[in-house]
Amino acid sequence: MTLGRNDLCWCGSGKKYKSCHLAFDQKIDLFRDKGHIVPSHDIIKSKEDIEGIKASAKINIACLDYVAEHIRAGISTQDIDDWVSKITAEMGGIPATLGYEGYPKSCCTSINDEVCHGIPSEDVILQDGDIINVDCSTILNGYFSDSSRMFIIGETTPEKKKLVEDVKKAVEIGLAEIKPWRFLGDMGSAINEFCKSQGYEVVVDIGGHGCGLEFHEEPWVSYVSKPGTEMLMVPGMCFTVEPMVNLGRHEIFQDEDNGWTIYTEDGSPSAQWEVQIVVTEDGYEMITY
Repeated sequence: MTLGRNDLCWCGSGKKYKSCHLAFDQKIDLFRDKGHIVPSHDIIKSKEDIEGIKASAKINIACLDYVAEHIRAGISTQDIDDWVSKITAEMGGIPATLGYEGYPKSCCTSINDEVCHGIPSEDVILQDGDIINVDCSTILNGYFSDSSRMFIIGETTPEKKKLVEDVKKAVEIGLAEIKPWRFLGDMGSAINEFCKSQGYEVVVDIGGHGCGLEFHEEPWVSYVSKPGTEMLMVPGMCFTVEPMVNLGRHEIFQDEDNGWTIYTEDGSPSAQWEVQIVVTEDGYEMITY
């Protein structure tokens, strides 16, 4: 349905379309007419939505802060899952991964050559020298938040330490490219070029995603993209920045037994940092880290 200038705006603000999102939509139409991928209205979050996502994010951040304070050699990855489950429940939230498409735990714990979706277990004990990604996702009042951090257990090799540090730097480089009326490919390309310059390869088949009203929304976010490609970024878009970067080759495979855990094909270490952002009028605001 085409809105008239004096109709109420589609965003739910209660304002007339002409004084709210008319100019915004007209600007998007210019990019669409040039053949670019542009966001639909249901991708763009309202101020109320963003506040709800931020409230969810407080739980998400609290979980990872607790992990950062207590993770060490000798604990099991199930211990980490228990911490996340307990904190999330105490703060009124629900772990978004628990039961998601059959996933059995409240977070993901991916160690060394595990790229993502490592399943917490009492049998997996952290060892000195491990690198581990803890990925935490939260639902609060129907709003979703998502982030992950890398942790180095004790002393590790210089190569693994550098990988962890460089992937965090890659995320920061990507964030600098997030500006309204630019493209997701600008951000993805910046991340990929930096990682290649350090001798790494970015995982091609798994990327970031929209997040907020659902766990996984459009757009899908690639980190091996080219400038000027992928979806146009506009204020109100909310998505994750989470490149998965391998010390060796980018090829991966899935665990046939559990159907979830992703490994590097060549057995090389992998690292990932994940943040969730919302595009603003002049850049972005970080929601989770």
